[in-house]
Amino acid sequence: MWLPVSLNRPLVWMALMALPACVWISDAALRMVAASIVAFGLWDAWNQVRQQRLRLRLSQDAIGLAGDAMVISDVHNRILAVNPAFTEITGYDSQEVIGRKLETLAAPRHDKTFYQTFWSTLKATGRWEGEMWNRRKHGDEYPEWLKVRAITDQRGKITHFISLFTDISAQKARERDLRRIGYEDPLTGLPNRRRLHDLMSSRLRHLRAGESLDMALIDIDGLKSVNDSLGVEQGDRLLARFAQRLAGYMAGSVVGRLGGDEFIVIRTTTFNDHDKWVATLRDHMCRPFEIHDQSLRLGLTIGSCRAPEDGRDSGVLFQRLESAMYSAKRLGRNHSQRFRPALDKQDNPQLALVSDLRAALISGDQLELHYQTQHHPGSGALMGMEALLRWRHPQNGMISPGDFIPLAERHGLMAELGSWVIEKACAQQAHWQNSGMPKVIVWINISALQLFQGDLEAQLATCLERYRLRPAQIGLELTESVLLDERAGDMGPRLQVLRDLGYTVAIDDFGTGYSSLGYLKRLPVDKIKLDRAFIRELPHDKADAAIVTAVLAMAAGMGLEVVAEGVETQEQCQFLINAGCTLVQGYYFARPLPADELEQLWAPLPLAEGAS
Repeated sequence: MWLPVSLNRPLVWMALMALPACVWISDAALRMVAASIVAFGLWDAWNQVRQQRLRLRLSQDAIGLAGDAMVISDVHNRILAVNPAFTEITGYDSQEVIGRKLETLAAPRHDKTFYQTFWSTLKATGRWEGEMWNRRKHGDEYPEWLKVRAITDQRGKITHFISLFTDISAQKARERDLRRIGYEDPLTGLPNRRRLHDLMSSRLRHLRAGESLDMALIDIDGLKSVNDSLGVEQGDRLLARFAQRLAGYMAGSVVGRLGGDEFIVIRTTTFNDHDKWVATLRDHMCRPFEIHDQSLRLGLTIGSCRAPEDGRDSGVLFQRLESAMYSAKRLGRNHSQRFRPALDKQDNPQLALVSDLRAALISGDQLELHYQTQHHPGSGALMGMEALLRWRHPQNGMISPGDFIPLAERHGLMAELGSWVIEKACAQQAHWQNSGMPKVIVWINISALQLFQGDLEAQLATCLERYRLRPAQIGLELTESVLLDERAGDMGPRLQVLRDLGYTVAIDDFGTGYSSLGYLKRLPVDKIKLDRAFIRELPHDKADAAIVTAVLAMAAGMGLEVVAEGVETQEQCQFLINAGCTLVQGYYFARPLPADELEQLWAPLPLAEGAS
């Protein structure tokens, strides 16, 4: 039985011993002393009771405020007490569950082996932690993260169990969303390029004797003119309608979107009617679409091939589909072309590079991020870093971004490349935040496609949450041409949302586009990056000197920072200092370096004053 008063306290023992003396000792003075001792002992006992009651109330309040559900059960796992969070998660009041065995609340998803392992681990180690499925009062099942601890007496015998668990349904839903985003086209809901590789490989593996795969790569002719005349929103609606019709017509087959206006169809068949199948597919998909009270008849360019005749590897077949489609494009719009060996990638080095880039995206081990530092031109203090994508080809070595970025844009790979860059840059920034590197912003280049698809904010939020970063630690660079692209619509509200979330926004390559100062005034941006073309001839070219001086003065009046790119000489740097430029980037201070080499240079140095 639990006693509210500890007998280990000296005053309590002395009071118990002095209590008989108050009765039996005849001397009045001694009786007074004994009574005083008894009084002090009673006071000490009462103080103990009061403090223990206070601790008990505080413990109960803390348990009541806990976000994790708590269950106390006996050695037979019968529930003795629960906290309010238990009721909030399960829907059961304490009166409904006290006396019940805790396992009666479990969902019937775990087999006998699971519970045998659970109990053997708990009894052997005194602890168990893991995922378990339970059932709420109204019957719906939910996943929880459960921690159980066994409580033992002085002899080591288990007397009670304390269980803590939290509902992880939302976390599971986020994981499903991330998997869906990784394998599903956000506009149409069809499988994306990565998922299509998996589906094609699966169908190839499961081909039976006498079966073949018919594949068609479909490109919509003239979609840009639809966007230009009806707007991007109607163009997206047309793509969604096209995808819906294609999936309905090819029910039972694999239908996916590679990106942009390219779709793919894969069917398993025993018929040798490939050309007829392509012609029938074209006729069906060329029927008019009713969009915005207009009837639109689309032209289609189709490249096709057949497995196993044209190959047994998904990567090879994707490349041969593209060979056939680009061969059809050379014939003009609205043509079809079946693959033939003369179209193979050996005859098209550029197409081979696209195929290799797709393979690099899937493997992930050829792409790298290098980082070029930004500095204060006077002190040389580190103020920021720009993440730059590099491709180390296994046969051709380092390939220039000027060679593969335009190809990625034309072939619908920029969204995947952009996602890869965001993920890796956020992971690197998180590592640097905990490794002694200066706490400076990491800048990421954002492509037009990432903005047009509309999921940039969600992807950024997911990466920041995963790596426990703040938006202020990531900067977004958008080229001037992206901001002026009509497909993006008015970029002002989009940029304002990003800034309101805490991101710093910069315009890259400023001065190379066609934007007016009035347009720049309406854009909610923080920085402009002056293109290297204006820096190259400084300080000797008077026109460049005048332009740079004017841009710096204009930016100062608008409250914008300016980063001068391509600074390579001391003369250029000194001119910029005299003109009032506070941020520079270029070979004069540093070339782009891999992360490990950058750490060797900067990890020992203290945080640059004024950097954020």
